[in-house]
Amino acid sequence: MELSGSRLIGADRATVWEKLTDPDTLQACIPGCQELEGSIEDGFDAVVKQKVGPVKATFKGGVTVSDLVEEQSYTIAGEGKGGVAGFAKGRADVRLEDAEEGGTELIYDVHAEVGGKLAQLGSRLIHGTARRLADQFFDNFAAEVEGPAEETEDAGAAAQG
Repeated sequence: MELSGSRLIGADRATVWEKLTDPDTLQACIPGCQELEGSIEDGFDAVVKQKVGPVKATFKGGVTVSDLVEEQSYTIAGEGKGGVAGFAKGRADVRLEDAEEGGTELIYDVHAEVGGKLAQLGSRLIHGTARRLADQFFDNFAAEVEGPAEETEDAGAAAQG
C-alpha cells in the first residue's frame, strides 16, 4: 500500500527537523504509541496499540532511521508483530522544503504492508486505517511543533461572540 502527501507546518525548517528527530516528540505523535526507546542513531524499540476494524493488537517491534540529510530528509522504517493479529511493516521517506507562504512543507511517501489476520480485513479498510493514522500523526506533529495556537484563536472568537 502506498500513501503520499504533504503538510504545511508553521515553523522554520530547523525547528521542524529538531522535532522530527526527537524521540519524545515522535512518541507523542505516533497514534497508540506506548513506548519508544532508543535513539535516531541506533534505532528504537517500540510498542504501539492499534485497532484496525475488528482487530485490536499490540505491536512490538523496531524502528530505524536512515539516509539522514540534516534539515532536509530521512527515511524512517518500522516493523512490528502483533501476535495472532499478524504483522505490520512500513517505510516513510520524509522531505522538508521551505514553503512559499512561510513555514515548512513536510512531504512524505509511505509504503506499508500487513500480514496475518490484518491482511484478511481487505485493502479498503487497511488503506482507510493507514490514511487515518497518517493524518493523526501529522495533526499531532503540527500541534507539537506549532503549540496551542488554536486554543488562543478559539478563546478570542468566544470573547468576541
